[in-house]
Amino acid sequence: MKDLADIPALMADIGARAKAASAELAYAPAEAKQAALTAAADEVWAARDAIIAANEKDMEFGREKGLSPAMLDRLKLDAARIGSIVEGLRAVAEQADPVGAVLEEWDRPSGLHIRRVRTPLGVVGVIYESRPNVTADAGALCLKAGNAVILRGGSESFHSSGAIHAAMVAGVTSAGLPADAIQLVPTRDRAAVSEMLTMTDFIDVIVPRGGKGLVGLVQREARVPVFAHLEGIVHVYLDKAADPVKALDVVLNAKTRRTGICGAAECLLIHREIVDTIGQGVIRALIDAGVEVRADATLRKIAGTVAAEEADWGKEYLDSILAARVVEDLDAAIAHIRQFSSSHTECILTEDDAAAERFFQRVDSAILMRNASTQFADGGEFGMGAEIGIATGKMHARGPVGAAQLTSFKYLVDGNGTTRP
Repeated sequence: MKDLADIPALMADIGARAKAASAELAYAPAEAKQAALTAAADEVWAARDAIIAANEKDMEFGREKGLSPAMLDRLKLDAARIGSIVEGLRAVAEQADPVGAVLEEWDRPSGLHIRRVRTPLGVVGVIYESRPNVTADAGALCLKAGNAVILRGGSESFHSSGAIHAAMVAGVTSAGLPADAIQLVPTRDRAAVSEMLTMTDFIDVIVPRGGKGLVGLVQREARVPVFAHLEGIVHVYLDKAADPVKALDVVLNAKTRRTGICGAAECLLIHREIVDTIGQGVIRALIDAGVEVRADATLRKIAGTVAAEEADWGKEYLDSILAARVVEDLDAAIAHIRQFSSSHTECILTEDDAAAERFFQRVDSAILMRNASTQFADGGEFGMGAEIGIATGKMHARGPVGAAQLTSFKYLVDGNGTTRP
């Protein structure tokens, strides 16, 4: 390992080793990758006490740094959360291997047979804040897709990520795959992030996972292509044809199950015709659950609400705070979402099929839901085993980024002495 103080040399060394590992992983047998991830799951579970001890160091660091309760919740690991990490690793291990899958094939009059098949991206760089579980999720998904990965975790999760990474590497090497398949940048120095963003010789794509500041920095400075994961400014629209029981259950879960995740609801839009019925009941239930409801002038008549300011529309709270406003109709809700959304996830609560179809057609976020909690905006819940992030852009990957989304494709062309006239 290079001198940790010499960041350019350190990152160049990591990049070169990742590039070499990616060449080997590109043709690694599916069975070897499955065995590596199964072994990694066993190693993570066996190391759970050490991981929790490392996490407590990070929690102490986070508290001293003044992290918000929501950020501390993202950071915290316990046996149950480590169990979820292990389940995710096993789920990715059991998935079909995407590499080599034939996406399309066809014959040409010239006699050529053409196949379009999945192929690894190469080296993926992941820059993330707080969440130590990303170390396992990103490592597993990149490996499954035949990619090497360079992980740069946040300073807050430095010890937790290191402990998880060590377990992952033990699993990978036990299956005969290169240890450099999953590398963790071994320094908190932020210069390592800037270095990653310009490593075009080694890194094929960057995935940032974190707040608006991190993602904005990456998008501004990266010379490597980026899968952007912007804020989760998630809207829930209560249509006039909403079912009252479903509305209550879904809104409460979407906001309160875990307030610090990107799929948590941040803005509630209520059709004017149901303000005094379903709308009032949902608002009161949110307040009773400890949510601060920042309401527009119409909803301020409900006791316990506080006045919303203009800055509350289009804000990601990641806390027990929700903006709420009345809209005239479905189209007004769509217009509000178009203006303030981050293109992550939106939900409509309605029993009207035509309203749902109009919402699905006219809202252009990565994930659209009907009568379901936005907390399901997660690669694991989509059956991907885990996710490396939720891409809110439109190029290449969109929505939950699983193993299949971490591949590109190439064309395989077969002839029989075929020549072009």
